[in-house]
Amino acid sequence: MSDLHWRSATELAQRIRDGVVSSVDVVEACLARIRDADADVQAWTFLDPDYAIVQARAADDYRLSGQPVGALHGVPVGIKDIIDTADMPTENGSPLHAGRTPSRDAAVVARLRGAGAVIMGKTVTTEFATRHPGKTRNPHNPTHTPGGSSSGSAAAVAAGMVPLALGSQTGGSTIRPASYCGVYGLKPTHGLISRHGMWELSRTVDHVGLFARSLEDLALLMEELAGHDEGDPDTRPRARVPYRVVAAEEPPLPPMLGFMKTPLWDRVDADAKGAFAELTERLGDRVEEVELSVATAEAWRWHEAISGAEMALSLRREWETGRDGLSPELRARIERGRAVSAVEYLYARARVPELVAAFTELFEQRYDAILTPSAFGTAPVGLESTGDPAMCALWTLCGMPAVNVPLMQGANGLPLGVQLVGPRHGDARLLRTARWLVGSLSP
Repeated sequence: MSDLHWRSATELAQRIRDGVVSSVDVVEACLARIRDADADVQAWTFLDPDYAIVQARAADDYRLSGQPVGALHGVPVGIKDIIDTADMPTENGSPLHAGRTPSRDAAVVARLRGAGAVIMGKTVTTEFATRHPGKTRNPHNPTHTPGGSSSGSAAAVAAGMVPLALGSQTGGSTIRPASYCGVYGLKPTHGLISRHGMWELSRTVDHVGLFARSLEDLALLMEELAGHDEGDPDTRPRARVPYRVVAAEEPPLPPMLGFMKTPLWDRVDADAKGAFAELTERLGDRVEEVELSVATAEAWRWHEAISGAEMALSLRREWETGRDGLSPELRARIERGRAVSAVEYLYARARVPELVAAFTELFEQRYDAILTPSAFGTAPVGLESTGDPAMCALWTLCGMPAVNVPLMQGANGLPLGVQLVGPRHGDARLLRTARWLVGSLSP
């Protein structure tokens, strides 16, 4: 089984449970792939191959002891380097935090370990999960950006180094790199997955992000990570959702999609516009164009005011004591955030519930999901930027679940993602709709 590193997490977990392969087999295959590919991709900021094997051996010994195993037992997962790991450094993509090793795991890492996962290592993030790029390159063409800020996680999954990885999204940091790298990416409903132990950039709009090469694997990961955590005040007790079951079901009726160009459509690349024209034509009467209200068009300014002000607060210590160690881009963003007035900030916060209510009504009355680009086009040439996250900002502001579906290619042959957005706490149905979309377009 020389292609173990390309197998899905769902298949690997089942084969490990059945004793067909061992966790050591899987981890060794992933490490071999990393040795072959990471010199070009550079997805990892911390990787200890020996320690990964130690974890895998422990997982195999545990299974052989006859004890019940978790849903991810023995499966390797990459962790974005803003998510705390007690046994590995977490440096937040900044020299100011070099050598930082937390005393405990983030909530999501603890849940992964509880499910039996092998924590493979730490993937590259942009500086403090903002926009100044790290070293990672696009696996499809190393002269192009992989996107950000979850650069390493998206690239590692796309390159077959791990079947699953965690990232984050405050603007477009999961959906955009998933689109650029050609993998599935999920930004769940705000507050559905705990961020306790993850670098806080903006509490109002920070989300944990998920990367995989299949929708089934996203659903598997969601089942293990979603849940209330007292360490994150934005999570709430909720009944457990069978994400895998719902995502695998056929919709009771063919879904109706609302194609939303948004006021940013003029900035979408010509080949992406053409691809979406073909897509909507193929979907026929299952999609119709929806216009945003004038008030909704202001949402991008609200997102900038909220995230900018909260980012400036989160980085206050770094600004006051280590300003010279910050990139010029981040210093400029902090300055803009510090200039946001209390009135601007509170006004923006007050408008978000109205916006969410308007979208909720849209979903309840007509649409199963909103269809929109994940980014303005394929991954831009060059490594000086991670691309523009604006096509994701509205949905991040509203805290609604969004999934990148790697359906198309641009004129240059690079991946071009489709973004589906659902109502808050409609994550399982959104995955089901995404599965229907992929199936409806299959030959």
